[in-house]
Amino acid sequence: MSSNEVYKDMDPSLFEFASRDGEIRDTKFETKARGYLADALVRFKKNRASVIGAWIILALLLYSVISPILSPYTINDRDKYYVNYPPFVRWIADLHIGIFDGGAIHESQNEVSMAQWRAVAEETGMDPVLKILGTTTTVSMYRGQERVSVTYKIKTNKYYEQGMIFRVFSYEDFEKIQQYQNETGIQIIYPYVESSDIQDINNANIWYKVSDSRGTPVYDADGNFIPAYSKNKAKEGAPYNSIRIEGDDGSYIYSMQKSGAVQCRICYYNYYTYVYGHEPMFLMGTNSMGMDLFGAIGIGSRFSLIFALLVSVINLTLGAIYGSIQGYYGGAVDMLMDRFADLLAGVPFTVVTVLFQLHLAPKVGIVPSFLFAFVSTGWLGMAALTRKQFYRFKGQEFVLAARTLGASDKRLMFKHVFPNSLGTIVTSCALVIPSVIRSETTLTYLGIVNIQDFAGTTLGTLMSQGQTSMTSSPHAMFFPALYFALLLISFNLFGNGLRDAFNPSTRGVED
Repeated sequence: MSSNEVYKDMDPSLFEFASRDGEIRDTKFETKARGYLADALVRFKKNRASVIGAWIILALLLYSVISPILSPYTINDRDKYYVNYPPFVRWIADLHIGIFDGGAIHESQNEVSMAQWRAVAEETGMDPVLKILGTTTTVSMYRGQERVSVTYKIKTNKYYEQGMIFRVFSYEDFEKIQQYQNETGIQIIYPYVESSDIQDINNANIWYKVSDSRGTPVYDADGNFIPAYSKNKAKEGAPYNSIRIEGDDGSYIYSMQKSGAVQCRICYYNYYTYVYGHEPMFLMGTNSMGMDLFGAIGIGSRFSLIFALLVSVINLTLGAIYGSIQGYYGGAVDMLMDRFADLLAGVPFTVVTVLFQLHLAPKVGIVPSFLFAFVSTGWLGMAALTRKQFYRFKGQEFVLAARTLGASDKRLMFKHVFPNSLGTIVTSCALVIPSVIRSETTLTYLGIVNIQDFAGTTLGTLMSQGQTSMTSSPHAMFFPALYFALLLISFNLFGNGLRDAFNPSTRGVED
């Protein structure tokens, strides 16, 4: 087939002669040009894991800022009764859906224990027993007679099971509580019970007659408790002119004389409401110090994040300058500077931290000393990374071209070489943050460094406090550890995304 036959069916309008006299230019791009950062952002968005990590970091940052504000407690609010208590929110607990109900499991509860739980419910109106999970019947022989005993596995509300406590008040405080009761209708002070009337049992929740020192109740003909409230007016601490329990004809006393003050039986749940102005509310429960974990984790993480960010910025600045000089000039300059870096790298970080805390902290403070310990050797890794990148790029053609055109050393270092190293350096800087948080948390967890007086608390301190009661109150360890784990994982995902996004070799690559 001839060439004429091939082209004879093609549209002649597709072929136009170019004019030699005319000016030929490239067609103008229809799309808007993207800058370096915009292009990096496009590539970053394609990495789903990194985007998820970034959103998690943002959520954790917001939590560290907002949680101390939303929490009704400060870092100094520590309750000695509500210690290692599980999460509890009253209005959610009333829905009986099994969460935020302050629930705790009690094994092998006998009839005496069950009677005490029922007594708390009858006196305070707050039933501690949420659910009976199971019963166990045991048959044994005692002195030739068969004896049957039943034990219960139950779930209780720990905030309700606290019930009554003994508390000493001044006469003025005693009057203020009575006034509060009259205004709100919430009863705090309950009739007093003398220990001699209940087999000398020192338990404020036993208000009924018992037959032995174990607290076995004595019931009336109808199977009800028999009150053992004191009517000894001679021992009454102060006059009581407020709410009385049902069935009290004015004969019960509500306080006892106590060395210029009065001792009372009070419902601690209601007393807590009186003191704080609201009912107990702990979204994440409390730890061994009686602190609200919801706000404490936010305060502890806030210090960790700010401290890690400050360390990263300082290490990036020092390391980038030091490594740039090493990598650009090389030779004897590089050798001398590298030997100095090797000397510093040989000093153990933990030893430096301990020595600074012992000798430097008393002079400059704990936090500046702690910061100096991280910075003293922390920039070495960044310097080595920058040095390596400079050796990689300083011999490239674009650098040689710029030098030929008369660019100064400063311009070559920070205008041509450093930007091409930025992807790796930024990634390393992003990964320094979780590394610093991990080191700081480890040191505070082990008790090597104590910065509670400055920061209030830290994640390491909270985990250390939760570790002591991990078997009985796992939430005290779980929530700080969960925040810590999410923080480290998300920063690593985020750093990997930054590495790919700022890599110049992938610029313009769509897939």
